Amino acid sequence: MIGIWFNQFYSRDKVLVDDKKKIVENESLNIVQEDSSEKVEQKRPKAGISTYIGKSLHTFQEEYGEPSRQEPSYHGYTWWIYNQDGKYMMVGVDKEKVVTIAVATPGIDVTPFQIGENLESVYKKVEMQPEIELKNEDGVYRFELFEDDLNIKPLISLGNIYAQLYFDHFEGKLLFVRFMDGDTLIKQRPYDMSYRGKLVEQEPLTDEEWNQADSAAETQIYELTNLVRKNFNLSELGWDQETRKVAYEHSQDMYDTETFSHDSEKYGDLANRLSKKNIYYESAGENIAYQYTDSLAVVSGWLNSKGHRETLLNQDFTHIGVGVYRKYYTQNFIERSWEQ
Repeated sequence: MIGIWFNQFYSRDKVLVDDKKKIVENESLNIVQEDSSEKVEQKRPKAGISTYIGKSLHTFQEEYGEPSRQEPSYHGYTWWIYNQDGKYMMVGVDKEKVVTIAVATPGIDVTPFQIGENLESVYKKVEMQPEIELKNEDGVYRFELFEDDLNIKPLISLGNIYAQLYFDHFEGKLLFVRFMDGDTLIKQRPYDMSYRGKLVEQEPLTDEEWNQADSAAETQIYELTNLVRKNFNLSELGWDQETRKVAYEHSQDMYDTETFSHDSEKYGDLANRLSKKNIYYESAGENIAYQYTDSLAVVSGWLNSKGHRETLLNQDFTHIGVGVYRKYYTQNFIERSWEQ
């Protein structure tokens, strides 16, 4: 290989794992009728983007028009990505119906919340519950939230829909908001869940569907990373396809070997992997994660882990490659002062 590296460093913080959620079938799940006088019922908003959950795609399009692009998800619905005029929104569409909407920037009405508001403000608006119970014709589903969940990614029941809030723990501000219907929440299962009845399952993805959903997640992670960097007045990272190949191969290798590490027995550490692809850089960093629900969840997770946050928000990096394989996620960052 020709060339010299300077100032090499890698993200060696504790690896970030989204613990596999516990799904328990519980035939004796105790359902107790609570005293309604002691419980504050949080009603579904009558205004804002969440009012489109459950409505037809045609109704949504009348207001928001055509998306920037459409792409598959891991959960059976199609993402309609709106990335225009400084606003970013991901709309999940299944059978011509809106089933979930995720918002990542101000300027879109996410009533009763506001992108950028603090946790204390949200606590004044809605009641945080350590358990959320969902009932439908198929059964009863109970989600358990732990302390970190309540402070970083709480789940709020709003009538017959649900809001998942993603906070920047270090800044104490609301980063992303996701609204969804009950079936989508059960399919995603982002928290420990016990249930009685029938478990809502989606059809297994084919190899081609996995490839398409992984590719879509790569683009979304790239865009969300730059949105977060913009919030901190940092320069936008350029996309580097060769670095993306390094990241993708590492994600695939972790999946194939059932390991989770910055070091690969087959390909070595980040320096080795970049060297083999003849990628020139002055400094480099890497973030990895696995089994996160999707791009929104994994970017939030990285931002709430000190070492990964420092890598994601490093002002010296100029380019990025994102590789995703079967929900194994790798971000490779490089600082480059010249073009290859």
